[in-house]
Amino acid sequence: MSNASLSLLTSAGVEPYQAKEDEEYMNEDQLLHFKKILQAWYEQIREETSRTVAHMQDEAANFPDPADRATQEEEFSLELRTRDRERKLMKKIEHTLKKLDTGDFGYCESCGVEIGIRRLEARPTADLCIDCKTLAEIREKQMIG
Repeated sequence: MSNASLSLLTSAGVEPYQAKEDEEYMNEDQLLHFKKILQAWYEQIREETSRTVAHMQDEAANFPDPADRATQEEEFSLELRTRDRERKLMKKIEHTLKKLDTGDFGYCESCGVEIGIRRLEARPTADLCIDCKTLAEIREKQMIG
């Protein structure tokens, strides 16, 4: 398991899921496990966004030197792009949380097979199984050329 997914589990305060023998896929325990992960991830992004806004308000200075002003504008631009990506991720997390409620979470949107616990722990917003994701990436590369 990658460091990013381990830190996601750690920040959610959960251990990697240990399935019991003959356990039904996406049972109540598993759904609760992923709900905790997704909610913790969402909160973490929300807190980072709040800190960014506060930081930008505190740091917003009208530098008389054009080079200093340009440096600050570039830093703000990078932060805003990061926040924009995170805003899109928050929408994807919200969408995934809804799927938990409807019973669609954990199944490939393309072929309907189980995505798998470990893949979902590494990428909780995954909506394709590894085979369909691989095919989608191959198609994308072919289209780009």
